[in-house]
Amino acid sequence: METIGYIAGFLTAATMLPQVIKSIKTKKVRDLSLYMILMYVFNAALWVVYGISIRAVPLILADSFAFIMGFAQLIVKVRYNGRCKRCA
Repeated sequence: METIGYIAGFLTAATMLPQVIKSIKTKKVRDLSLYMILMYVFNAALWVVYGISIRAVPLILADSFAFIMGFAQLIVKVRYNGRCKRCA
């Protein structure tokens, strides 16, 4: 059963990965909601804290990855938002 937790956690955490890659390649982030990204990062951080509190390694690992992906998307959003006029 723990294997299912690792797989499900990884798949959930990886949902932001394609968007991060696309945002870096295209530098098009205008249509991405800053609030959605902030909520994603905050949500992942809370899950990491919860995972630590109950000592659930699959939860800690998966949501740490989700936090990193969300934070990466946040950095890309802030960096490229409004900088590339022709990328709109």
